[in-house]
Amino acid sequence: MTSTLTALAISCTLKPSPAESSSDLLARQLLDALSAHDVSGDMVRAVDFDIRPGVEKDMGDGDQWPALRRRVLAADILVFVTPTWMGQHSSVAQRVLERLDAELSETDDQGRPILFDKVAIAGVLGNEDGAHHISAILFQALDDIGYTIPAQASVYWNGEAMQTVDYKDLEETPEKVASAIQTAARNAAHLARQLTAQPYPAS
Repeated sequence: MTSTLTALAISCTLKPSPAESSSDLLARQLLDALSAHDVSGDMVRAVDFDIRPGVEKDMGDGDQWPALRRRVLAADILVFVTPTWMGQHSSVAQRVLERLDAELSETDDQGRPILFDKVAIAGVLGNEDGAHHISAILFQALDDIGYTIPAQASVYWNGEAMQTVDYKDLEETPEKVASAIQTAARNAAHLARQLTAQPYPAS
């Protein structure tokens, strides 16, 4: 019997709860797909938390990142979802990446980066171009701090330029997007299970 893995999805929408969010929808779809591979998951909407600017584990003065950080470190798979604004990932996504920068200096008892053996996948949404550009930024940053990126781990949807249809307003998930969700989830679960069974070597 395969062991149960865990996932944390971070939705980087600019909309505080309870507003509807396309980023939340895609994050939940990815978590649902992961659940078919014995991965239990949870989602947080980053904008609902007081994540202070900075690159330390704890910026003090009411900073709520430390509690989120514990959940990030506990998860085998990180699902990182962001909308596209002006061709870029959201400012909320950038804040999360900046706080994750602190993990560059964190190591485990074998001297390895603390996020080794963890897997990350990405979701990008928007009504303008930029999905490949944003995925490249996310994957480079997440790889830098120790995450491993599975094959075909980026899921994106870009609506028609200069139009107002959001992903959450579609009558059904486009077939290509649905297929990409399944592929990313399947490959992430497979890779995370392999790394759990055979971790990266000590430094």
